[in-house]
Amino acid sequence: MLRLLFPNLYVPSIYDIDLEYLRRQGIRGIIFDLDNTIVERGQLTWPQKLVTWMEGLKEAGFKVSIVSNNRRRAVGEMAKAYGIPAVFWAVKPRRKPFLKAMKLMGVSRRETAVVGDQILTDVVGGNRLGLFTILINPLPGKEFIGTTLFSRQLERLLLPRIRKRHGFSRRLGHDRR
Repeated sequence: MLRLLFPNLYVPSIYDIDLEYLRRQGIRGIIFDLDNTIVERGQLTWPQKLVTWMEGLKEAGFKVSIVSNNRRRAVGEMAKAYGIPAVFWAVKPRRKPFLKAMKLMGVSRRETAVVGDQILTDVVGGNRLGLFTILINPLPGKEFIGTTLFSRQLERLLLPRIRKRHGFSRRLGHDRR
């Protein structure tokens, strides 16, 4: 049970993910969480750095999708505008949204990575299906109240062990936990 809580990889941000390492692991598709992973919660436009990075992923042969617990229709329209398939109102860590995203990308479990900022939704959801999981530090900004009151409290207990396992220093990135 505890193994579900530990990611395969822990890096400061999406921009620190070693894409060649993922390729060597057989990863062809990447599922991203949205809020506080690729954009700040509530943000409806993507910074140019993110757009360029996502385009680079596609050019490198990776397929990408978004799985988010966010319910706002505008968020789905935003993903569509950037040409990225998305599953919203996902109720992660349920399996179904991850399976739907893999189907949209045309990749298998062994070929899929999940990238997110929360252990209880992104990491547990991906680990339940045997996907390659990557935890990042959350982007600064507001968070859903349930995340603040519950998830981040549990993460405070787990992160020292995760950091030790991955040789990650608190000084790297913008760690708010």
